[in-house]
Amino acid sequence: MTSPKSPKRWVCLHPSSATMDGSRVALSLDNRGLAYGDGFFTTMGVIDGQVLWIDYHQQRLASHAKALHLKLDSDSLLALLTMLKTHAKQLQQGMLKLIVTRAAQVVRGYGYAPNTSGSACEIWLKSSALDVATAQALPLPDGQFIPLQPAASAICLTSQIACLPPPLAGLKSLNRLDNVLASGELNAIKARSLKSQLLASKAVLPLGEGLLRDMSGQWVEGTMSNVFYQLSASRLVESPVAKSSNCPHPQNNSNYLSTGQWYTPSMAQSGVAGVMRQVIIDGLATSENPVIVRSLQDEDLPYLSQLFFCNALRGIMPMTSLTLLSGEVVGFEAI
Repeated sequence: MTSPKSPKRWVCLHPSSATMDGSRVALSLDNRGLAYGDGFFTTMGVIDGQVLWIDYHQQRLASHAKALHLKLDSDSLLALLTMLKTHAKQLQQGMLKLIVTRAAQVVRGYGYAPNTSGSACEIWLKSSALDVATAQALPLPDGQFIPLQPAASAICLTSQIACLPPPLAGLKSLNRLDNVLASGELNAIKARSLKSQLLASKAVLPLGEGLLRDMSGQWVEGTMSNVFYQLSASRLVESPVAKSSNCPHPQNNSNYLSTGQWYTPSMAQSGVAGVMRQVIIDGLATSENPVIVRSLQDEDLPYLSQLFFCNALRGIMPMTSLTLLSGEVVGFEAI
């Protein structure tokens, strides 16, 4: 399907002075999202005029607004979803990025008024035309299909992400400086790798994502994605969490998601609890091997037998190898 040629643009969906014809409202320098990162965002894929996983994005909007004490009641949320569906129909194929920030306050500094005025928010939307769908998709036991990206390789990064207090851990807040720095590290590694390949005149699988630790030393997520992994049998013997579960190694690619035991790190102290992460957890909840939330430690990495990253825009990104900080390369069975 040919993507529309509409340009990338930001429009203000709320306050209601912004209309559906694309009226623009200037962003104030007093906007708290700009000044303090006081807000959150969600990024949605659009295929054939439909927002992918819209129910999950709705859950994120409601839960994040509640966590940050932003006024987004059920009526406002329904009106917002209607506008998103309208924009998706106009876009047909691409990405919608929604940013919710606290409105400018009369209170000076970091604080905000603990009343209705203090909970008022601004909602901004950007529509971007791009290709979202992939040639392949993986089925979940619940009948849903997840886009599958081409295989790539991954690398452990030295950058670390922050550990956060319970009200903020797992949120897709506007405070993403640790991810920005990690992405810079990954892009620098990609550039060096590409230069080496050109000099050596050999082609290798592209470097697709970097694995990140938090400040406690646990490996948590990618620079822009969540991570799922499987462990070899020798590691499972040592793991009390895994002893009671059936954990065969996948034997073929047709049931990549539903064969073998998948784990994903906890978002209780760091990282972003992504939409696609939850789709996969829910999709496998009634299968023979539901996803187990389990920390990923340094000592686990040499025993990884499968690894993929995922997000709501790109779906599943399978990895064929992971380069550790030591330089050792752990290989995985090709999907």
